[in-house]
Amino acid sequence: MKTTIYYCCCDYRTLEPTEKKPLRDAWESVRESFRRDWSKRFGEWLSEGGRYWPGHHIRDLWHGGDPMDPNNVFPAEPFVHDIYNKAYPACYAGQAPWNTSGPNLPYTDN
Repeated sequence: MKTTIYYCCCDYRTLEPTEKKPLRDAWESVRESFRRDWSKRFGEWLSEGGRYWPGHHIRDLWHGGDPMDPNNVFPAEPFVHDIYNKAYPACYAGQAPWNTSGPNLPYTDN
């Protein structure tokens, strides 16, 4: 029996700017200590040219992601982080290529 993985995001609602601002403010206020704590657990937070890579929120703040959950944030190379931020809106909207079948794997999320 074949199973299919679908490339998709959850359908969390988009927050209003007034709802998102406290999450963004919370992230801004803990970013440095978050990196230190994350580094103790996973190794040094990545940087390049003396600048830390941005933290990417898997469930993004625009959709109510926890700004301080260590299981929701990881360092993302700046160029790649820009790609994530451009791809996420299409993902949450169920647009291509996120609304197509993924690879045949021995498990399913659907």
